[in-house]
Amino acid sequence: MSTEKFIRNKTALVTLIAACLVVLISLGVRQTFGMFFMDFKNDLGISLTESGLSIGLQMLMWGLTGPIFGTIADKYGGHKAIALAFLFFIAGIYFLYAGPNTGIFFQIDMGILVGIGLGGTAISIPMAIVGKHFPLSNRTIAMSLVTAFGSFGYFLSPLFTAYSLNENGWKITLIAFMIALIIGLIISYFVRSPSLNESIEEPNSQGTYDALKEAFGTKSYILLVSGFFVCGFHITLVGTHVPTYVIDRGLESWTAAAILSLIGLFNIFGSLLSGYLSTKISKKIILSVIYLLRGLSIVLFIFLPASNINAFIFGASFGFLWLSTVPATSGIVAHMFGTKYLGMLYGIVFLSHQIGSFFGAYLGGLFHDLYGSYDYAWYLAIVLSIFAAIIHLPIKEEAVLRLKTN
Repeated sequence: MSTEKFIRNKTALVTLIAACLVVLISLGVRQTFGMFFMDFKNDLGISLTESGLSIGLQMLMWGLTGPIFGTIADKYGGHKAIALAFLFFIAGIYFLYAGPNTGIFFQIDMGILVGIGLGGTAISIPMAIVGKHFPLSNRTIAMSLVTAFGSFGYFLSPLFTAYSLNENGWKITLIAFMIALIIGLIISYFVRSPSLNESIEEPNSQGTYDALKEAFGTKSYILLVSGFFVCGFHITLVGTHVPTYVIDRGLESWTAAAILSLIGLFNIFGSLLSGYLSTKISKKIILSVIYLLRGLSIVLFIFLPASNINAFIFGASFGFLWLSTVPATSGIVAHMFGTKYLGMLYGIVFLSHQIGSFFGAYLGGLFHDLYGSYDYAWYLAIVLSIFAAIIHLPIKEEAVLRLKTN
């Protein structure tokens, strides 16, 4: 057990708390978009394929802009990057509410603007900033706290959204989302990168190009990037299409809200356990086991008879594995390369995650419209689980030569 002080200074404490709240708001809003699909279909004429495409674009923009916001955060400070992203997020929700919000504008609002907003407000950038405040011995625990708090947003938001959609309709629900995002914008001011005096990173003169060259010249980083694609495919397929899937199988809409809430609730425990275990055992083994268990959870969900009990078991089991990949994955990146460019380098790993998210969202809707079911999307998710479990095993969890010789 490390004897190092967990909270090293006031800035670290305030940043940790603010980052937790930012992620709670951002991921809470993001988690519930699949619950709007039937309203969008009835009121705006948006098909499931179009809704799936918008979420796919959203995930892709989230991933593409993540490294950009990471670079801004690394160079100018985390609060500036996150605040800028919140402005895009608010704009996307506003135009989705007020219009124009049909046809190509639906894709711009839900897909591009909200996606850009997520690129700087969701988990990768706030967590990377928090990681800069903590030493290797405590870093994954601090990061897991951010992930777990985001999971609490996953838990609360579907419950609120299901109630609000039923009582107030989708437009009033979007107004509530905008208010929450404005609060997040204010809180983002306190997500501060450490000053030179507070920094725990050894001084080095490495530039951005050299950092990228070093990362892409490291085989373990490439494997990590490849494996995180699968994580994105899984969680976006589930988060986006489970509401429609359970209705297709004869269950009620409240069951979908319960699944999403259970995912958020149990992910709190999964993320914290993953962060703790990452300080004790091999992170790559943790990741391989998580991906295998995800595949098993999906197999049981789709092949067992449809019932509320089986749906709730899936929500709890998959939720336990939901973002538990994040502390271990980000921890490996920080361990290999240090924290100076953690925002950018983890942002690139997360880009792969979001490319997987694009295919999870889009292919789910496409397969459903083409074949009348999600079966082929689930089969693909199971195969990818096995692939991810295998590809993490050759990763070497060690610092690059530059850090070893400092």
